[in-house]
Amino acid sequence: MGAVVLVVAGLFFVYAYQASGSEKTDTLEYHATFDRVDGIIKGSDVRMSGVKIGTISALDIEKETYLAIISFKIDKDIKLPKDTSAEVVSDGLLGGKYLALVPGGDENYLAENDTIIHTQSSVNLESLIGQLIFSNKSEKPKTEDQ
Repeated sequence: MGAVVLVVAGLFFVYAYQASGSEKTDTLEYHATFDRVDGIIKGSDVRMSGVKIGTISALDIEKETYLAIISFKIDKDIKLPKDTSAEVVSDGLLGGKYLALVPGGDENYLAENDTIIHTQSSVNLESLIGQLIFSNKSEKPKTEDQ
């Protein structure tokens, strides 16, 4: 009975390893710099047109400019035009965040370890709600004639 349990556990681990995509080594690494990357963590998705094409491999901060640097790996079969843009996007109202790549129209492609220049940082939902709430305070008070 113990041997059966070990065989089933071994099969489970083999299946989990294959399903996780950890065996993929055919990836290329790229970088992008942002003002803010709220909600992005190592292992977050990299998507293009809504399809997962890679994962975030590292987050760091540039010591001179204090910008956030995202390093990510994508499938080597996907070529990124030089004018590709990257943006931190929310996966629904309460969902996590991911890095969305929008390919450009340039005929030249980024090389491995190149940096994407065109980026858009994450939107802070709390500050947007605060702006919405306090934006009505600037209206003039109504007088009796109105």
